[in-house]
Amino acid sequence: MKATLLFSLALILIISGCKNNVPENADNTFPKPKNEATQVIKDGVFIHITQSYDDPHRVLMPLKMATLMAEDKDVIVYLDIHAVEFLVKEAKDIQYADFESAHTYIKMLQEKNVGVYACPACLKIAGFGPDDLIDGVQTAEKDKFFNFTQGRILTLDY
Repeated sequence: MKATLLFSLALILIISGCKNNVPENADNTFPKPKNEATQVIKDGVFIHITQSYDDPHRVLMPLKMATLMAEDKDVIVYLDIHAVEFLVKEAKDIQYADFESAHTYIKMLQEKNVGVYACPACLKIAGFGPDDLIDGVQTAEKDKFFNFTQGRILTLDY
């Protein structure tokens, strides 16, 4: 009887000792070797702007958001409908309240390698073509909407 009791106590101590060696964050998966490179996949932010001179707040707020998000996210900016009006050479810049100007934000985005794209159909309807676009803006291509990030895509629509 004593031997059985001693054996049971020894078994309990062995099992509890093994349990203490398991990391607290263990989730029944094998850890990756420390020398294995892990790729960090960033989520993407797709910002869609339709407004122009009639509502400068709805133009500058998303451009500011794009600039801020580009610090640690993949970002793409798509402008269509009336927004193409201020994207062409000789267009008046948009300014409002405590924001930078629209053209300043576009330059900042270009410096951060953020794609800024204009709808080619909307550009044509407004009487312009791809050669009329200011530096830092390109005509949109559908593949760019999906290939700018490998993570999830969050859309902000203005």
